[in-house]
Amino acid sequence: MTTQLDQATQEHVQRSVDLLAQEFAGIFSRETIDAYVGESLDQFADATVREFVPIMVERFSRQRLRALAQAEGRVTKVVPEVLFVCVHNSGRSQMAAGLLDKLAEGRVHVRSAGSDPVDRLNPNAVAAMEEIGVDISKEFPKPLTDEVVRAADAVITMGCGDACPIYPGKRYEDWDLEDPAGKDLATVQRIRDDIRGRVENLIASVLTSG
Repeated sequence: MTTQLDQATQEHVQRSVDLLAQEFAGIFSRETIDAYVGESLDQFADATVREFVPIMVERFSRQRLRALAQAEGRVTKVVPEVLFVCVHNSGRSQMAAGLLDKLAEGRVHVRSAGSDPVDRLNPNAVAAMEEIGVDISKEFPKPLTDEVVRAADAVITMGCGDACPIYPGKRYEDWDLEDPAGKDLATVQRIRDDIRGRVENLIASVLTSG
């Protein structure tokens, strides 16, 4: 695990390992969990808001471990899994994930990731979602990893080209959406509404096919 951390961060990361080891007891060894936390920590090594790094590392590690457990059949998948992927994971994929989570009402589980994630969400995306009662302000851009693709039943890409690995037996769609990066709020609102219609159709399709 990365050692160039201040004492408080090291202690927080160690507590995360302890917590995840309890959560995934009987599913993964402590060594596996320690390795995943270390890899996740490296992913956020360049984060500009350092005080949030331990929280992001714990959440990202948990997401990856759950996805790995599903992909390897170590835990039962209760509902269909949808993964949204865009370039920065700061706008389109985050809005889509927030909308699906709200509209599916627990009938579908959602993850999002970026092929080249940035360090924070698009503030206009956050504002546009808040207008319709969806809070994505506590989310953060996450890199695309193999296990979240393997765990997904449907993978929806948004302008990230060939960055997403292809596995047989999965549903893949590419949504041709305008990139909200650098756009004003009115433009982002229009993109949000476009995404909402697509998400509503996706939910119906995923539940029917499941």
